[in-house]
Amino acid sequence: MSVDILTERKRKSLRLFGLLVVLAAASIVVTQYDIGKGFTSLVKAFVWGLSNFYPSGASLSKLPDILKKLWETFLISIASTVSASPFALFLAFMGSRTTRAHGALTAAARGIGSFFRNMPLVAWAMILMLAFSQSSLTGFLALFLGSFGFLVRAFMEVLDEVDPGLIEALKAAGAPYYSIIFRVVLPASAPQIVSWLLFMIETNIRDATLVGFLTGTGIGFAFDVYYKSFNYHAASLVVIVTVVLVIALETGSNAIRRVIL
Repeated sequence: MSVDILTERKRKSLRLFGLLVVLAAASIVVTQYDIGKGFTSLVKAFVWGLSNFYPSGASLSKLPDILKKLWETFLISIASTVSASPFALFLAFMGSRTTRAHGALTAAARGIGSFFRNMPLVAWAMILMLAFSQSSLTGFLALFLGSFGFLVRAFMEVLDEVDPGLIEALKAAGAPYYSIIFRVVLPASAPQIVSWLLFMIETNIRDATLVGFLTGTGIGFAFDVYYKSFNYHAASLVVIVTVVLVIALETGSNAIRRVIL
């Protein structure tokens, strides 16, 4: 019986792989993509990058302005994540199967969370630009909504992992709902919640660079200005300081996770 199941799974996997190959081949034909030219272009791009995309002595004069923009991006990323987390946590409590207060509220919370989770960050940025134009507020709100959608889903999964048997036992003993939440569920989930918050801050630093292209703010806007003005040395400096910040944040986050998890 088990051999038949494995054989059927292999057949399904092969059919899926074959479908992907057909789709890839069809895409190449429709778009008239030249694979050979694509690989040779990669080599040329690499050579061009080594020749042009590196910091120069003159570009270092732009470093104070670049660091100022990077600091702005860092603050917006933290502010958007921290501001979105209480709303995400509240909706997660409503939508979690472990802490749900009512079936209808659970379905509504999960629907709202799914909608925000599946909305691309770039789409939020473009929609918000129609109302607020290019500004720091637009960037903050785009990251806020993106963080909200991601954290709702992440927090729901964390809450779902809490032992439901313990909660049922406390309910049977007469413990009130809010007492269970604040004395049992939150303490048990706090390390994972903090871990997801740190991860979201790291992600928002990266996403804020892309959002900056659209909203005209932060380090993304600085890169856009330098690149479009053909100041590739300054643009490369933007990339380097951004990478250094992301690596530093990831290193610090991993150290904190090792302590709390």
